[in-house]
Amino acid sequence: MFNSTVLEVSLGIVFCFCAVSLIVSSINEAIASALQLRGKYLLQGIKALLNDPDFNGLALDVYNHALFNPHGTGDAANEQELVKKPPFVAPRQFALAFIDVLQRNASTPQDLASAIDSVPDEQLRQMLEALYQRVAGDVAHFELEIATWYDSAMQHVSAGYKRTIQFWTVLFGLVIAILMNIDALHLFSVLWIHPALVQGFDFDQLANAKSAWNQLNITELPIGWGTPPLNFKSGSIVWNYTYVQLLLMIVGWLITALSTLFGAPFWFDLLQSVTNLRGTARTNR
Repeated sequence: MFNSTVLEVSLGIVFCFCAVSLIVSSINEAIASALQLRGKYLLQGIKALLNDPDFNGLALDVYNHALFNPHGTGDAANEQELVKKPPFVAPRQFALAFIDVLQRNASTPQDLASAIDSVPDEQLRQMLEALYQRVAGDVAHFELEIATWYDSAMQHVSAGYKRTIQFWTVLFGLVIAILMNIDALHLFSVLWIHPALVQGFDFDQLANAKSAWNQLNITELPIGWGTPPLNFKSGSIVWNYTYVQLLLMIVGWLITALSTLFGAPFWFDLLQSVTNLRGTARTNR
């Protein structure tokens, strides 16, 4: 079905895409963790959900609740005093914490309706009243409605977080592609003519970002800066590539950068599949 050249070219390209994706994924995770990005997105989502942009009302009370933020101090007076921001909270945990916050204004659980009536934000109060009337005052069903409401809102938060990570992914992928000159078009054209460059290469060494970086540095694949783009030796700056060559390089870098959007697991699985297919093809010869 596939000749050896197609398989060798596919292996070389998929290997590079997989390695770059692994490196980018590790960078994203490190930065997102250091910046508490998930926690910040969740915080903004809760502030929007509860119409509390100044974080001095229900959103603050929810974040001080142990069910919602078990690692928090519980006495934060403002956003700056939040020592811990949970990166994820399950819908039921939010529902329980939120209802408990509402009931703090009621003398008994049966006074939940009056607690809802005391919510200062009109839009939020009307929404809660509609949910409460829909379940005919059943607290258990009201909890499910709140959990569903929260879960729907968190889907929008997750989408926003995903868009940010995708932007970072392409950006870091492009930086790595330029630094290591991983030009997908050049890689394809060279491997198509010299598929033997892939033969004998160990494709099972991609375990993490460090190993991926090391493999990219020692590989004999046509990547890297054999000829730098600029020449400073003559006393003036001289381009070593024509404008057409530079344009093609940029396109090749962009292809490599965009490949990271598929994620390292996708490329790793594809790499294993192509490797197995090559092994089967060799056995059948």
